[in-house]
Amino acid sequence: MHAFSTDPTRRTAGQYARATVQRLRMRTLVWLGALAVATALLGRAFGLHDPRFLGSEIALLVSIFVISRYVLPLVDRRDRGARGEEHVGSLLDEFSASRWIVFHDASLGHGNVDHIVLGPGGLFTVETKSHPGPVRVARVHGGTLDQARAQGRALESVTGLEVEPLVVYSRAWVDRPFARRGGVRLMPAGMLTSYLAKRPPSLGERQLERAREDIERALHEERDRVARERWHIAL
Repeated sequence: MHAFSTDPTRRTAGQYARATVQRLRMRTLVWLGALAVATALLGRAFGLHDPRFLGSEIALLVSIFVISRYVLPLVDRRDRGARGEEHVGSLLDEFSASRWIVFHDASLGHGNVDHIVLGPGGLFTVETKSHPGPVRVARVHGGTLDQARAQGRALESVTGLEVEPLVVYSRAWVDRPFARRGGVRLMPAGMLTSYLAKRPPSLGERQLERAREDIERALHEERDRVARERWHIAL
């Protein structure tokens, strides 16, 4: 299990998604456990035919149905998404040893960017999708493309550099890998690092260092902004 880093520049791949899965699981277990204990206590205190016991038993059965019908599938989707981000993140971490910089689970104020990749070949956002294929590029949902473009624009506003948004499928076969739709390039995870490695050099050392500093500053500012908002709400 990854430790939860509070440094926004040192977050692990899928950190937010994994934490969400753990919270959902814990809350589900706590709710079921509390309801089961309450049902047992009512039965012991008032008897198995008491309306209060019967009502709590019905509530327990309804809760089990709701959890199996809605909560568990949601947890499974979130868990699959976290695994997808972790898989892509591991590929990028291995690749980044060659003069590339990777930020995982990066928040720039417009939702989390799964991965930001910066190197001699350019600046990229990576949105990971974990559903199984096949994926037809022509049929990719417009919301997915809108999300990727919004992430790219947010990063461009931070760095002043051109950003290429990528959508990467951790498990799916893509019918036209590397094809672009609406300014977004789509590909399977297995082809991501080879695509990045083949990008012709476009950024010099000074540009890379400045962009890295800009991204780190933006990540810290967003973390501090969220912390201030939570503090005001707590007050």
